[in-house]
Amino acid sequence: MKSDTLEDRLDAAAKAKQALLDRAKAANRNNDPEFAARQEARLAAARAREEREAERRRARIEARERAVAEKKARKEAQIAAEAERVRREEEERLAAEKRAQDDVVAQQRAALMARFGTRKGGKSKKG
Repeated sequence: MKSDTLEDRLDAAAKAKQALLDRAKAANRNNDPEFAARQEARLAAARAREEREAERRRARIEARERAVAEKKARKEAQIAAEAERVRREEEERLAAEKRAQDDVVAQQRAALMARFGTRKGGKSKKG
């Protein structure tokens, strides 16, 4: 059997350590152009995904704002229509009251004419 000296063992350890370092350098992904290309593709895909998500968020927010604006517009239109309806009903009520009042005045005039109109035409001249 061969007995290793301290120098032989240190030499073997240094070679093993160097072999580990060489393998580590070879496995280092920063030196691999394919890894760099894949990493760049992943980053581009992530950026595109984030942009799509942001666009969807903006679209949802715009849709929500549009729905709120439409609801507000419908409510305002409903309020305006109700105000117009109330105004028309009030005008019709006032017109009906005026017609009723005019009818009462006309009836009173007719009654006065019936009562006093004959006197005017029936006056005789004394003379």
